[in-house]
This record gives sequence, structure tokens and C-alpha cells, in this order.
Amino acid sequence: MTGMLRTTPEDFVVDEELGFVADGAGEHVFLRVEKRGANTDFVAQELARHAGVAAEAVSYAGLKDRHAVTRQTFSVHLPGKKPEPDWSALAHAEFRVLSAARHGRKLKRGALKGNTFSIVLRDVVGDRDAVGVCVAAIAAAGVPNYFGEQRFGRGGANVARALAMFAGRRVPRHERSLLLSAARSHLFNGVLAARVEGGTWRTPLAGEVWMLAGTHSIFGPEAMTPELQRRFVDGDIGPTGPLWGRGALRSIDEVAAIENAIVAPHVALAAGLEAAGLNQERRALVLHPQEFTVRWLSDRDLQLGFSLPTGAYATTVLRELCTWHAPVLRANESD
Repeated sequence: MTGMLRTTPEDFVVDEELGFVADGAGEHVFLRVEKRGANTDFVAQELARHAGVAAEAVSYAGLKDRHAVTRQTFSVHLPGKKPEPDWSALAHAEFRVLSAARHGRKLKRGALKGNTFSIVLRDVVGDRDAVGVCVAAIAAAGVPNYFGEQRFGRGGANVARALAMFAGRRVPRHERSLLLSAARSHLFNGVLAARVEGGTWRTPLAGEVWMLAGTHSIFGPEAMTPELQRRFVDGDIGPTGPLWGRGALRSIDEVAAIENAIVAPHVALAAGLEAAGLNQERRALVLHPQEFTVRWLSDRDLQLGFSLPTGAYATTVLRELCTWHAPVLRANESD
């Protein structure tokens, strides 16, 4: 099946879910903001300007797509007796403040439960019955938990830029974490692709490191037991792959052999991540979308809805359903 993705921002709607609510008191104001075609950092800068605070006083849990309609929370630090501005007076063509509430702590990066997506594919060509079959398969078994293409920048250039940075090229401070993430994601995707090709991305191997469903807690490696097998079948635990950094791989045996073989040709990336001070971490190989819905808006327009945990990408789900095309976007069109 093929289709057009992001023909308009309204065809890609993202709702951020923090998993908690503001407590109603404190020096930080939590702002629920809806943006359309706007960069997350740009919105943060505009909020800081309106509040009369430094840019560092504004924070958010995660970047959101630019070519989309997204609703997310920003926090603004208003210390002491600094008055709170009239947020309703902040009028901008690309975003608006939906609500404001006080909270005792700033909103930190990654402090969210996940995101809910409503995505419309236009000009869909293919077997409509096959969509239902594919969605049922995804609901039952999940999809490979790849990092999305937006992690790698326009044309995948962020990996090459990371290599240049590791070789000594100076980059702006705010780009450093972006390039480190791209390098890490590239190695993880390579390991996952190898296991997908080998048919083992959702099959336990010797030396597996496990992650508890719904958390980032890991354990193992442990020898397979009937109890572990039961927990795996029930979806309580799943296999993981490496987020590269300092220290020894936690995996052993067959899993470690696969991971080392994939990383070996990328010595400069691995060494750069280690030198940057990142530690070995793990990421789930399998992604389980929740609350999946399918609705045909017309003979050629398909609406999909689902929720994903933090760190997961909607495009990794879509790639299992169809091949899509997108309009040519301007440089820096996404966060």
C-alpha cells in the first residue's frame, strides 16, 4: 500500500501525555501549547520573550514534529514575586497557549508518558482488506522499535556530522546532544536491522538483556527459564539492543556477538560516544502501539490513531503498514 503523508500539518496530529498534572502551586508555570508548523525551540523562545525571562527559564519534555499540529507542555520559571504575564495576550500565527497552571518543579527532558497520534494518509493505493490484517498483526506482535528518520536529519546527514565532531570539528553547543543521539541511534538501528533480517528481533536468544514492559528497567542476562518464557509470551518483558557508550556490553553470548559484529565497522562512532562520556544503556527492540484505530475517511484517505511510549516514533509504525511519500519540506522543517 502507498499513500501521501503530511500533505498538511492537520494530517499529522500529536498529543503529548505527561502522565501527571500540575500541582497548582510553585514557581513554574506549565503551559499547554498547540503549535502548527512551528519549531519547538522557536516556541520556547517566544514564551521566554513574552514572560520577560531568559531562554533557559523555559523547558519542555521533548521535541515535536514541525510539519504537524502538536499539543505539548512547556514550563516557564517565574521566580520570587515575578508577575505572571497574560498568556491570552500572546497571539502568534504558528502557536497558541491553551491553558496555564502552576507547578512546583520545572518540566525536564524526557519527563513524559508518551504521545498519541492521529495521522491521515492521502491518495492511498492498495488492498483495503490488507490494512486490517496488518493492524491486527501489529497489535499482536508489535513492530521493530527503530529510531525514526527525523533523528538523523535531512538526508541522514547527522551521522556524518557526528563523525566530523568526533574528529575535532567544533559545533554549536545546542547541536552536540543532537549529533550524539544520531550516532547512538545509527548503531542501535543497525543492530535491530540485523536481528530483523535474521528473524530474531522478537525471539529470545542466548545472552539476552530484558526490559520490563512500560518502563526502562532492565535485568539480565539470564538463562531462559519457563518463567521467563511465560513473561515474554505475556508481553511483560522484551529483548533489548545497545545504546552505545562507555563500559562493557551488558549482553553476552549470541546477543553480544551480533551487537559487536554490527558495531565493529563503526569504530569512530563508538569511540566518539565513549569519549563523550555516555554510558552503555539499552532500548527495547519491540514497540507495541496501543489503542490502534483505523478509519477510512474516503475511498483514498485513511486515518490511523495510536499511542506510543516516550522515545518511540510514529514513522516506525507506519513503515510496517505502507510506503508513504511526503511533500518536499524546507530545510530544518522538523525538530
